[in-house]
Amino acid sequence: MHEQSSRDSVSLSDRVKAIILGSLLGDGSLKLNEGYKNARFSFRHSIVREEYFRSKTDQLKEISSEANIFRQKRDGGYSMNEKLRYQSRALESLTELYRLTHKRKRFLIRRKWLNMLTPLSLAVWWQDDGSIVGNARKGVLCTDGFEEDSVILLAQYLEKVWKVRTHVGAIGRRRDSRRSQYYRLWFSTEELKKFLRIILPHIKVASMLPKVILIYNDPELQERWISEVVALTSFPREIVEQMMQQKKNKWKSFRE
Repeated sequence: MHEQSSRDSVSLSDRVKAIILGSLLGDGSLKLNEGYKNARFSFRHSIVREEYFRSKTDQLKEISSEANIFRQKRDGGYSMNEKLRYQSRALESLTELYRLTHKRKRFLIRRKWLNMLTPLSLAVWWQDDGSIVGNARKGVLCTDGFEEDSVILLAQYLEKVWKVRTHVGAIGRRRDSRRSQYYRLWFSTEELKKFLRIILPHIKVASMLPKVILIYNDPELQERWISEVVALTSFPREIVEQMMQQKKNKWKSFRE
């Protein structure tokens, strides 16, 4: 067994803990590898999300080693882009989170640790797996990796703790030549706006702004939402408007 030194008994800051817990609902994972007594945290993003990836790793220095970022070649599937992967040190504090969020080596959605999520956690979850869809004013969290009962629990948690109502809806997707059913969390326009108001102060990367900009045909309604985004984030109006226009052009092109 590989023993870990005493320097690996690092207490997690509240910020790092919030990022990790939010990531576990999105693109992150905690692993306790065979032969190691402590767990590691890891996640990966497409190279096109490098700005967001770097913003996360910059906030995780307390659990990072000098060599913690790896470039991975494209692996097919739904993305043909190269990937960037982060892996932390193996730490006792991460093992504690692993035991809280896992049972018999399986990741479990439980209120016991969902109650530890913060607005920052929700922001990480949304940036990882959330999208504005439909008429560009509805939303979805892609929870494809979770069973239906877990997704229902997430919906109950959001409504009870954050007063945001979602609908658990099934979709069919073909994977590995087999058609399967997955469950996602869907937001109406008004509920999505409630959710976005919670996470907007924690959106720090300009390239992620399209994930929080709603598109309206009505100029007055559009102005109201842009003003909210500017007020709740640290971005100047010109940046928000620039991202809005890029999204409008992309959305128009997609619909055509």
